[in-house]
Amino acid sequence: MVTAPKPVPEGYHTITPHLVVRDAAEAIAFYQKAFGAVENYRLNGPDGKAVMHGELKIGDSIIFLGAESPGSECKSPATLKGTAVELYLYVKDADAAYRQAVAAGAKAVRPVQEMFWGDRMGSLEDPFGHRWSVATRIKDLSQEESAEGAREFFSAHG
Repeated sequence: MVTAPKPVPEGYHTITPHLVVRDAAEAIAFYQKAFGAVENYRLNGPDGKAVMHGELKIGDSIIFLGAESPGSECKSPATLKGTAVELYLYVKDADAAYRQAVAAGAKAVRPVQEMFWGDRMGSLEDPFGHRWSVATRIKDLSQEESAEGAREFFSAHG
């Protein structure tokens, strides 16, 4: 008897980000160096060079990525001149992860600092225009404690 496949494949989560970049092979190499990504799968296009679909594992999460193609409706941040999405990456040590990503070629956007919601977090932009926040939970806060922290933060920072 043949068993039906699982609706969500083993090792995946119900939501999987899919990044579009101009050069997916270069992006894969960057994510390996910056975030310790492991390449699980790569499907090159008809030219044998451009990556049509790649799958990387960062921590316990999978991300898909592929090269922007002329006929596709999905565009890279380079084409769009910005992005509306930020990927939030929890790591063991946000400071070390931030330094590693910057050394690999990411642009520092916001330095690592303690945030009112209980994370130590900093923001980066990768060389392909995608925004990342690297964070480590340092305090478990209730919703009320987070809301109070937000009030204090915004009253101090307008």
